[in-house]
Amino acid sequence: MKKWLLLAVAVLLIGTILWSKREKPVSVSVAKVMLGDVAETVSNTRSGSVKACRRSNLSLSLGGQITQINVKEGDIVEVGELLLELANNDIQANIEQGQALINAAKLEQQRACIVADADHREHARLKKLQPKGLATEEQVDLALSKAQASTASCKRSEAQVAQQTASLKAIKANFDKTRLFAPFDGIVAEVNGEVGEYATPSPPGIATLPLIDLINAHCFFISAPLDEVDAGRLVIGQTVKINIDAYRDQSFRGKLKRIAPYVYALEKQARTVEVEVDIDNVNALSLLVGYSADVEVIIQERKQVKRIPTEALFNNNQVFVLAQNVLQKKQIETGLSNWRFTEVVSGLNEGDVVVTSTTLTGLADGVKAVAQ
Repeated sequence: MKKWLLLAVAVLLIGTILWSKREKPVSVSVAKVMLGDVAETVSNTRSGSVKACRRSNLSLSLGGQITQINVKEGDIVEVGELLLELANNDIQANIEQGQALINAAKLEQQRACIVADADHREHARLKKLQPKGLATEEQVDLALSKAQASTASCKRSEAQVAQQTASLKAIKANFDKTRLFAPFDGIVAEVNGEVGEYATPSPPGIATLPLIDLINAHCFFISAPLDEVDAGRLVIGQTVKINIDAYRDQSFRGKLKRIAPYVYALEKQARTVEVEVDIDNVNALSLLVGYSADVEVIIQERKQVKRIPTEALFNNNQVFVLAQNVLQKKQIETGLSNWRFTEVVSGLNEGDVVVTSTTLTGLADGVKAVAQ
């Protein structure tokens, strides 16, 4: 009896040791081979931005003291509306003076031309009297010279009127430079200045803050940089998938409308090509200029094909298939691919389970595994 008891204890001990040393299955993340859309895309290298179709940093070409600001940030304005004005009393006085000089020049022109008409009539009268001996040839010649001189004075007066008119236009042009008007309908994004401050125009090559930043709030597009190596694959009109950070878990469609004609080269940064994308149904969105956005230009796309997560691939299109809790390494043929999904041309069937956590240690053909 004692021997049987010792034997049972030994068998139990050996079984416990073998159980503790058994092969433990690897815990892996998996995904099924399913039908879906796969697109080959080109994505931006850095975050893009929502921009307005029209945006102007408005300033004046003349310096002066601000006397009037008619808008504030957030105001909606119409084209031609007066936004801001500088001190211009001296210019207005010059305009009044210029108008007075024009009026005087016109009166002088009127007088000179009346005299010229009278002199021409006198010359004609004397010329008729000359055959009758009532006027000498000398008198006729003197009358002709006087009429010609009067005509020249009339024309000179006309030129003086034109000169004064041109001078007044120049003064009015300077007057217009003291007033800032809205070049288009929009919303005032920023006002830099206060009444009483002195506005100074930007010196050549030195950028200063605009007096007013005006944005058209009814038209938007996306501007984003793409790597220069992908520039040759871009074509105007290609479909673009858009993700805007302000609209999480949503994506939008658009069309590629512009490709920059040059490569943007900046020291210590990758060389990029700037693209612009129109947003479909943009009026249905409430967008703000400056929103960050990402774009994926769709180079080509296939509908309802077998696909797997791209992270399941390793070593030149190999995958681990989990079948009956055992890993099987398979070589597959792939088609279109992006950072999310890869098309499966052959090597897998719909419904097969593939491992997506391929970076785990211990994965090999024939290893036992369980899905998380």
